[in-house]
Amino acid sequence: MRRTRRTFRNDPDGLRLPVKLDTATNGEFEPIPLSRVHALANETAMREATRHARGLGISRREFLVSAAGTATALLAMNAAYAAAGNTGGAFALAAAAAKDPELARAQLGSGGFIFDVQGHFVDPKRAQGFLGFPGATRAGVTKIEHLGAEQFVKDVFLDSATDCMVLSFVPSTLAGEPLTIQEATACARIVEKLEGTRRLLIHGRVNPNQDGDLARMDELAERWKVAAWKTYTQYGPDGRGYFLSDPPGIAMIDKARKLGIKVVCVHKGIPFGRQSYEHSLCDDVGVVAARYPDVKFLIYHSGFVPGQAEGPYDPNRNEGVDSLVSSLAKNNVKPGSNVYAELGSTWRFLMRDPTSAAHALGKLIKACGEDNVLWGTDSIWYGSPQDQIDAFRAFEISAELREKHGYAELTSALKRKVFGLNAVKVYSLDQAALKKHLSGDTIDRARAAYAGAEDPLFTTYGPKTRQEWLDLA
Repeated sequence: MRRTRRTFRNDPDGLRLPVKLDTATNGEFEPIPLSRVHALANETAMREATRHARGLGISRREFLVSAAGTATALLAMNAAYAAAGNTGGAFALAAAAAKDPELARAQLGSGGFIFDVQGHFVDPKRAQGFLGFPGATRAGVTKIEHLGAEQFVKDVFLDSATDCMVLSFVPSTLAGEPLTIQEATACARIVEKLEGTRRLLIHGRVNPNQDGDLARMDELAERWKVAAWKTYTQYGPDGRGYFLSDPPGIAMIDKARKLGIKVVCVHKGIPFGRQSYEHSLCDDVGVVAARYPDVKFLIYHSGFVPGQAEGPYDPNRNEGVDSLVSSLAKNNVKPGSNVYAELGSTWRFLMRDPTSAAHALGKLIKACGEDNVLWGTDSIWYGSPQDQIDAFRAFEISAELREKHGYAELTSALKRKVFGLNAVKVYSLDQAALKKHLSGDTIDRARAAYAGAEDPLFTTYGPKTRQEWLDLA
């Protein structure tokens, strides 16, 4: 077992588990309290971690940083969920992996290209009045400071296996952006270092129902070389959203085609509340996908609604993932077409409910196709995405649900597609060029130097209480 060479710096929260099962959100939905099942999983994981660390003769911190620490947390989740009868999915790990770091690493897997199509960071100086995070996670270091570029690079590219990411934006007016396009490109330069690396791509935020955004698309395309457009159909300056099939939406899509950047990323699901709720539904997705077969529509969050359980597809339930599935079916948009389901925040929340996770993933793969489901994490709101990566690597849909509903088996090959190969095609990246540039670049060298001295925070930065969420909203 490789041991860490640096000791963990103490903080007021004490030791943390490597799988972050907590109430943090990305700010787009109110924190949802953990149930007794989740509390039991956390308690069991920490107790077992203490026992296994003692058995291996190492500190608990060293154990938690190891793959066995991750396996211990996931196995504790399995046990808690199974005791509650939530057995539609599970994390497929041998019990021995909780005591054997090498076995745990072998079972969790390593390597494989990971392209996260939804990442975030917020410039700390610009956001001081925007976020309400007064608490300190380390002496003299506030949560708001953790949201900046330096911590972003560490959390995403050193403390996780993420290779490339798309940096996205939150809904706002131009004047009120907590992250400007200038700051985003500065972060991209920090990450890339070498010409042509392209570890970090950038969205252009467009809400066509507010003045100036359509006209600004020219500058975003020509000056800032954005890779795709990001829009929020729930958002509007007057509190009223829009549909992609409305005149503002059609104007945005037409201009995207004219500018030659024909990738439109649209937030669907994770409602902002009662206001403009209808625009969080996916009714319009199939309409525009059928009308514009040359445009790729990336459905961020895949229509998922936190707090609502996912079950078998119900054509009469126009909510959650079913909203997206129905829209595609009604408009005859076949699997493998031009609609892509994205998992940012969705997977992170589904990890708390394996039966819902099995149904959601099964339905999305079935409706959109194995080549049309994309990996996203919404980090760094949730800190390093490595726990989400490990959980997805280990997750399997039960044989019973696969047989009953025709869900695909989550094979290693399918997971490799979801983790990155599908997104490479969406963003028209050259795999050979990527491999050449990523191997030996600044991040690759930093990873090599960091190996054996890992010091992950295991913390989340998004709001965890209603008051923090209101401060952000």
